[in-house]
Amino acid sequence: MAELALCCMSHTPLLRTADPGASVAQRVDEALGDAREFVEAFDPDLVVVFGPDHYQGFRYELMPPFCVGASATAIGDYGTSAGELDVPQAVADDLIAHLLAADLDVAMSEKMVLDHGITQPLDILFGSSAAKPVIPVFINSVAEPLGPLRRIRRLGAAVGEYVAGLDQKVLLLGSGGLSHDVPIPRLRESPPDVAAYLVSKRRTPAEQQAREEAIYQAGQDFARGESTLMPLNPDLDKRILQHFEEGDLSQFDEMSVEWLGGQGGSSIHEVRSWIAAHAALQTAGPYRTESSFYQPVPEWIIGFAVTVARPQSIVR
Repeated sequence: MAELALCCMSHTPLLRTADPGASVAQRVDEALGDAREFVEAFDPDLVVVFGPDHYQGFRYELMPPFCVGASATAIGDYGTSAGELDVPQAVADDLIAHLLAADLDVAMSEKMVLDHGITQPLDILFGSSAAKPVIPVFINSVAEPLGPLRRIRRLGAAVGEYVAGLDQKVLLLGSGGLSHDVPIPRLRESPPDVAAYLVSKRRTPAEQQAREEAIYQAGQDFARGESTLMPLNPDLDKRILQHFEEGDLSQFDEMSVEWLGGQGGSSIHEVRSWIAAHAALQTAGPYRTESSFYQPVPEWIIGFAVTVARPQSIVR
């Protein structure tokens, strides 16, 4: 039987470029350090990471609601590590077969491309995205239309049922959220050149650099109150964290896509990764949240959170 643990954290392209102030930076660094210590003590044999993509690996040319990578490469955007991940192909294949048998129409990829949405937490916890055997599970959290949250909970539970049968220590890693409204274009509202990128066109290195500079400037404008982006919603973020801490995941079934986006911004939907990770952990029985950190960071345009948990049956 597997031994499970969980770590969920926000990601942001501005983590190491935009200064949120010394006190906030220290609090975030301490929270990330605590998560790293938790994970190092657990010392997983395998990491199953749930995370989004930001039109780098998945485009409207073919946009699955979720996809398991049997092979994956990180592009290294926003200062994250680049290169091949160590994906145990046979385990990934078995997981895909299990999910299909569980009536989940999951896609598979033999050439998954990952951006900072999945690789940043791997870098933070392990030093690089290739440091540990990893199975990446992409969850569409950006490209409309988005399916109901209950589907994500069922996906996570099915992943948990599968990994429970592995004779390994498995870290369930969720990446993204919480409230933030980022300047990502919407397909049906975009001019032809932008729509072409959302569908299939790739950025040149110069275009990627320009995009990263634009995101930095958007964060600076947001922090100064000179932005049309939706404000952060700490009340919503804390409510969501409370649901996770209480193990009350069914609450997410009642949240519509439209309501959640209207309350938390376009990219609050990355909380889907947290739902999947917690649902997977819950298959091992009731869990306890060992630490939960939250800090609104306007300079990063995000309600930044870090949580670790393990099954109550594991005595420490």
